Amino acid sequence: MEEVKEQEKTGCTNCTSRCGKLNVFDWLGDLPESINSTSIVEVQFKNTRKGFFNNSNGLKLEKGDVVAVEASPGHDIGTITLTGELVLLQMKKNNISPETYEFKRVYRKAKPVDIEKWDEAKNLEHETMLESRRIAERLNLAMKIGDVEYQGDRTKAIFYYIADERVDFRELIKVLADRFKVRIEMRQIGARQEAGRIGGIGPCGRELCCSTWMTNFVSVTTNAARYQEISLNPQKLAGQCGKLKCCLNYELDAYLDAQADFPKTSIVLETEEGPYYHFKTDIFKRVMWYSTEKEFPAGVVEVSVDRIKEVIKLNRRGKKVDKLVSDEFKRAAIHAEPSYENVIGEDDLTRFDEDKKKKKRRPSGNRGGNKGRNQNSNRRRRPNNQNNQNNPKGQSRQNSQNKQKKNEDNKKK
Repeated sequence: MEEVKEQEKTGCTNCTSRCGKLNVFDWLGDLPESINSTSIVEVQFKNTRKGFFNNSNGLKLEKGDVVAVEASPGHDIGTITLTGELVLLQMKKNNISPETYEFKRVYRKAKPVDIEKWDEAKNLEHETMLESRRIAERLNLAMKIGDVEYQGDRTKAIFYYIADERVDFRELIKVLADRFKVRIEMRQIGARQEAGRIGGIGPCGRELCCSTWMTNFVSVTTNAARYQEISLNPQKLAGQCGKLKCCLNYELDAYLDAQADFPKTSIVLETEEGPYYHFKTDIFKRVMWYSTEKEFPAGVVEVSVDRIKEVIKLNRRGKKVDKLVSDEFKRAAIHAEPSYENVIGEDDLTRFDEDKKKKKRRPSGNRGGNKGRNQNSNRRRRPNNQNNQNNPKGQSRQNSQNKQKKNEDNKKK
């Protein structure tokens, strides 16, 4: 019931536009009003489009209120996502100056008529997008229309498109305006922005970063994967947008700081045993592996970074070391390796195959009969046990011999 009331409040009863993306937590909301309180509010529209508006009428607005704001032309309908002092911090993050920025006004809280018209406009967006794609295909335009957003009063429509090259869409605007009877605005977006608008689940099992919290898209290169010793597999490195994953930049600074003093991998280590070539690196363990062959791993040796620096200094002086790694370092490396012992047995694949047969219990009734049966069985066993105890070993042998004789006589007969 609470979810239904919230949907009725925000006007999102049939909303499939994922209007809750890029939500900002107001960590100053439970504090009393400070000196830096402002009349500027943040309003979110479909998907990730947000704007800052001036509450010039002094309305009592809270997060989640649906409001009608000034647009060009007409008015638009959006949802309040941020109020108070945190709006100023958000504007500073987006490089917006309160002194020079021209704020549009908040007209009023949305009326039921406004919300009804807004819902009708949202229901037209999907069909409009499909029809606009057909029109662009007929005009032979090398572009893809990814999404359509109607203004709250249905007087304007924003078409978001993707194109690798510059597109002349003047004819397209004329056809779309004649077909849908609204003012047309074309906005070009990138592949990452399109993935953020559509949304989805990443290979990590969580919702895409671009559709939840990312606002600025930084360029990602394959050097980020090389610095982190990640395999350069394009299928693994590419995200749902077809570009390199944004998360490749998350830990890049930590890797760069960790390997700042590492020697170059192109340097060949000269020893009396022969040259050694770099094979792989463990950055945080500060260990590098070297091989006696350049093309394939052979005689791979684990060497610390400090030892490599010493060898490089000696090689520059024209000296060759006897051994790249001492025997003591090899022993220490062997003892330092973690041992993976299955102590508990949780990793055993057959741990669920054990038979757990429960013992069959006898029925609780007829206790007297069971007692009688047990007594009879004990009576039958007692004389046998007594005979076994009283019979000596010689008598048992004689009995066995007598049985053998009887069997032989029976055979002769």
